[in-house]
Amino acid sequence: MDLNALEDFQLVAAHGGFGRASRASGRSKATLSRRVADLEEALGIRLIERSAQGLKLTEAGQQLLSRTQGPMHEVAEAVAAARDGVAKPRGRLRIAAPILFSQLALGRLAARFFASYPDVQIEVVAEDRFVNLVDEHFDVAIRINPHKDSELVGRCFAKDRLILTAAPCIEMPKGDGRPVRVPAVVMPSYRDGDLWSVDGGQLVVEPQPVLRLSSLLMVRDAIAAGAGAAMLPHSIVGSLLEKGELAAWGVAGEAELWVLHTSRRLQSPKVRAFVEFMCDQYPGGAFGDPLR
Repeated sequence: MDLNALEDFQLVAAHGGFGRASRASGRSKATLSRRVADLEEALGIRLIERSAQGLKLTEAGQQLLSRTQGPMHEVAEAVAAARDGVAKPRGRLRIAAPILFSQLALGRLAARFFASYPDVQIEVVAEDRFVNLVDEHFDVAIRINPHKDSELVGRCFAKDRLILTAAPCIEMPKGDGRPVRVPAVVMPSYRDGDLWSVDGGQLVVEPQPVLRLSSLLMVRDAIAAGAGAAMLPHSIVGSLLEKGELAAWGVAGEAELWVLHTSRRLQSPKVRAFVEFMCDQYPGGAFGDPLR
């Protein structure tokens, strides 16, 4: 595939027509039209519908545009870096991250990263959902216990423990391996009938939801007020456990925090710098306050 033809196709699509693309780029309309036609011929599909009313991308054209804008942008960045003689991180870095991690740490981390790489413009989107990095034009994603994905690679930069906890006023049940019903505060994602098991199955709790709250911080505050038990990360309950305002009933396991990016061979300097930066912030591997 001719990358120049692909670049011209993106140019025409971005400007909504050959004439506007020609005026913006200084290339002739004939050259742009020929290169787009050559690209369509090479792919064996029509990318653009031409009519008296103007230009419209076909479904295939829309898919090609959405899946190549990011890689072509990274190629352009790499070429610019090579011409400068140094792979210097620059440009916009879009980050998708869970809400809790964003609230607890990402503001400070973003400020530190910017201080080290002032040519990188950071944009963070905090949402508790799995974004598609390519389709939604993200450079990296922070995920907790991510599933194996052949399209993404990355590194685990920190770990957190999941603690079953409640206020001291709620008596901890005795564990004999059989499920024990306990009033609980849960997230909306909790499925009725799910069990909470801690310490290798020594204590098994059958939650009886009394509150469903959409924020882990709200869940923490509710159980500290005596509403019931909850399964929460140590990073947000550790200080309350130390003060005796909450009691730990057991450890359910570890939650791994990963920084992920697409597995394209050509990794941009800004992504590489951010991955290394995140791993450097937690040298002990435990999630809490990042390195001061």
